[in-house]
Amino acid sequence: MTPTDTIAISQDVVSREVAGETVMLDLESGQYFGLDGVGRRIWELLTEKPRSADALADILVEEYDAPRETIKTDALALIEDLHARNLVVAQAA
Repeated sequence: MTPTDTIAISQDVVSREVAGETVMLDLESGQYFGLDGVGRRIWELLTEKPRSADALADILVEEYDAPRETIKTDALALIEDLHARNLVVAQAA
């Protein structure tokens, strides 16, 4: 996966906000997952429309006080974890 791949939420995942946390259910496996903080914000942005890690970093740099490279690296790591759990799908740019 690269920072320019387009990331979208899997069609087999539903999510809801519960007590300040985003809870996702993978309908295929029946497993629940949770995100808070920046991870929750990334999920919100992906629910709006598919985006690349680069595009997510551009938005997050405006919202958080951290260097762009740190944000980009952390966002890509989270996306890779979500992808490994089949919560998001990636399409090469």
